[in-house]
Amino acid sequence: MVEHGDVEAAVRARYASAARSVDSGESLAWGSGDEAAVYGSGCYEHADLDELPGEAVAISIGCANPVAVADLRPGDVVLDLGSGGGIDVLLSARRVGPTGRAYGLDMTDEMLTLARANQSRAGVDNVDFLRGHIEDVPLPDASVDVVISNCVINLSTDKSTVFAEIYRVLRPGGRVAVADVVADVDVEDALQADLRSWADCLGGAITRLAYREGLEQAGFVEIDLQDSHAVAEGFSSAIVRAVKPRARRER
Repeated sequence: MVEHGDVEAAVRARYASAARSVDSGESLAWGSGDEAAVYGSGCYEHADLDELPGEAVAISIGCANPVAVADLRPGDVVLDLGSGGGIDVLLSARRVGPTGRAYGLDMTDEMLTLARANQSRAGVDNVDFLRGHIEDVPLPDASVDVVISNCVINLSTDKSTVFAEIYRVLRPGGRVAVADVVADVDVEDALQADLRSWADCLGGAITRLAYREGLEQAGFVEIDLQDSHAVAEGFSSAIVRAVKPRARRER
């Protein structure tokens, strides 16, 4: 198994490079061939993209549109784990309105710089972009109504801690709506040892059953996992939804 620090460095380098490419006006080539068609802005409706600056659309490298299934309501507080260039944060901020708030969390300085520039271009005030890790969210307990994420949890080597952090920051009754890559079977050792595969969202993918069990162990209920589309042979984009119970159940 690869070391956490090595994975983090590979992921940070990949996404920093993507941010620099978009910031300099270059086109972003994410994946190749069929892969390029299953990530990014093609996962969104045109009406959603019309709300956003072109730079936010250009840096979109997620595997679905979690905002579309998050059932966001005016006044909600939303947290996006691994917010990148800010596309899902900005969409969320529009939906929760001026009485709500959208937080974006990312560990890559270049992405945060680009996201804040996109926020300024969009003229959206109810947004905060935070630097940090999804395994250690810099927000208080029970401070968020909805957690979203787009093709990021698979990048973590410590998913149980990520699920526990999501549970911690959500208020009782809070909701999870994430898009992520899942594997049909346990990822083979060679792929898990390949840092490029981790940065490509494959090396760290877990099975649907493991995803469900991880959320259950963290305390979530009403877990629903639905495939969206294939992203590579043996791997799919999935929409995962769950709820933090209003009272913690005894296990």
